[in-house]
Amino acid sequence: MPASLQTLILLTFSNVFMTFAWYAHLKDMNNQPWVIAAFASWGIALFEYLLQVPANRIGFTVMSLPQLKIMQEVIALSVFMPFAVFYMKVELKWDFLWAALCLMGAVYFMFRESV
Repeated sequence: MPASLQTLILLTFSNVFMTFAWYAHLKDMNNQPWVIAAFASWGIALFEYLLQVPANRIGFTVMSLPQLKIMQEVIALSVFMPFAVFYMKVELKWDFLWAALCLMGAVYFMFRESV
């Protein structure tokens, strides 16, 4: 499997864990003390890092650091949008599309010399 595809898959799963670690406590642990939510988030984030670190090491063999970062941001938004709409019940707005288009511009500028 190509290194870029391995990176994409690992970062996608990593971002699922990251999104839940960062935001799910706002819905699920709203009545708990913040320190309990922090420890629960750290527990979830461990799985994020177990995927993210190898993803970045693999990706860095074929991509530059800025390219890896932009890839991660695009994946983060791609994971966050359905999480926000379906899990957190945030109203879907056109702003999600505009943000995604801005990131596509960033992708273009970071990868244009690679193509």
